[in-house]
Amino acid sequence: MTEPQASTGVITETLDWTGRPIDCAACPHRERLASQRCGPSWSCMQDRYAPRIDRFFALNPECANDALTHSYFEVRAVAARHADLFHLARLLSDPDETVRWSVAQRLPITQLHKLSHDPDREVRIRVASRIRAGDLFAMIHDPDYYVRQIVAKRLAPGLLPLMAADPEAEVRKVVAHRADSTLLPRMARDPDPAVRLVTIERLPPAQLVALRSDPDWRGRYENA
Repeated sequence: MTEPQASTGVITETLDWTGRPIDCAACPHRERLASQRCGPSWSCMQDRYAPRIDRFFALNPECANDALTHSYFEVRAVAARHADLFHLARLLSDPDETVRWSVAQRLPITQLHKLSHDPDREVRIRVASRIRAGDLFAMIHDPDYYVRQIVAKRLAPGLLPLMAADPEAEVRKVVAHRADSTLLPRMARDPDPAVRLVTIERLPPAQLVALRSDPDWRGRYENA
């Protein structure tokens, strides 16, 4: 079998994350060279480039658990994609958000609430998308509006009134799209015309009479 070669046009330097040349002879995984499960410039966990690290763990997933404490965040982040699930808990408080995002991708749903207040919005976005619906309550006041949008899309209908006064109109529009007949009249009085428009489109005709004087022309048009 021909040894895999670095693709034309990609970076071919072989440096570790500290900028030093990689020495295969000193690597604890050097025995994998013969079986072509690793190699300089294409599959190497010592390399500083994430694609090469990822290729190494794809070919050698059994090495991932032991790499979760590596000093380089890219190694920890990639190893988290391949490690056994019960080893991921140790990375919940990892100092790097890239690592925690990888954890949020795979962490068992029953444990995702532990990341619901993560300081990084991308981590919380992923958590809000995967967490159990019953655990979303803790995220309804998230500081990031996009996280709250996701929460509003998945929150149990009975809890939607808790987000009807969200400070962001885009979040309230999501609430208006999902609101039941008891919440819609309240949303029809929203200060934002775009939210009211969503509400008007969903209200039954009998409840539209009170909205014929809506200050926004779009609301009056839909109500005509």
